[in-house]
Amino acid sequence: MHEVTRILVAIEQGDTRAVDQLLPAVYEDLRRLAAQKLSREKPGQTLQPTALVHEAYLRLVGDDNQNWNSRTRFFTAAAEAMRRILIENVRRKKSQRRGGERQRVALRDEDVAIEGPSEDVLALDEALTALAEKDQVKADLVKLRYFTGMSLNEAAQVLGLSESTAKRYWRFARTWLYARVAAGK
Repeated sequence: MHEVTRILVAIEQGDTRAVDQLLPAVYEDLRRLAAQKLSREKPGQTLQPTALVHEAYLRLVGDDNQNWNSRTRFFTAAAEAMRRILIENVRRKKSQRRGGERQRVALRDEDVAIEGPSEDVLALDEALTALAEKDQVKADLVKLRYFTGMSLNEAAQVLGLSESTAKRYWRFARTWLYARVAAGK
């Protein structure tokens, strides 16, 4: 049994000491995935990989409805937590009390820095929610790839899919999400 799976099973069985073992066991993987995801964001991103991992972990551990009996479920839950944090961050940045749609002026060279792709992320979130209602596995694949930065092979392993099935699901999900987002514009 994989070490993470063993810890998750212990947590599921009520072992409170196992919660303390979980973060060290998954921290480097989660931080690497968060760094990959945030490296693809536009400049001006204020969220750091460490902060994203810590916030996601706190949400995961604080969730009363923990149902992690495998590494797959844990990483899927982590991807969902990171997704929600990034969406909340975009929404918070767009809110009027935080400046809404204002643009920042860089002090060094007076260039205007536009906030990240807020509209795109929100549209993707809505389309992804609709996809999850139709096919949860394909939605989980997208979450793992987009919100944690996993490669197709890594995501396939986490979800227990063959590489060819993961490729097929990925092509379908991308096409379906693109059509959904394009229809909403």
